[in-house]
Amino acid sequence: MKLFLLLGSISGFLSVAFGAFGAHALKEKLDEYSLGIFHTGVTYQTTHALALVLVALLLKWYPGAAGLSWAGWCFFAGTIVFSGSLYALALSGVKVLGAITPIGGVLFLIGWALLAIHAWKVVS
Repeated sequence: MKLFLLLGSISGFLSVAFGAFGAHALKEKLDEYSLGIFHTGVTYQTTHALALVLVALLLKWYPGAAGLSWAGWCFFAGTIVFSGSLYALALSGVKVLGAITPIGGVLFLIGWALLAIHAWKVVS
């Protein structure tokens, strides 16, 4: 629980910092397309930072729920791969980085599916 709360909090902090960086420091340096890519990374990072906090809270009520832990790890890894690849793509312009972004998206989907399975099985 503590680890996912910490990871979610750090990720949320970084998403605000990256959002401000993109809005101010990168506004004059990147074209509109690249800024959009960067913003998409920030949006998904913010969303999944909150998902990590949700997992942490659920683990308080359902300690030892393996599906919840796996969901948290999928959200964390998905953020690194999805948002990280979009940040790198936007800043570098190396298009091949966009090829790994869907892997992060699949990790997000798996995390949400695991959360749904937990809800279906455990939550009354």
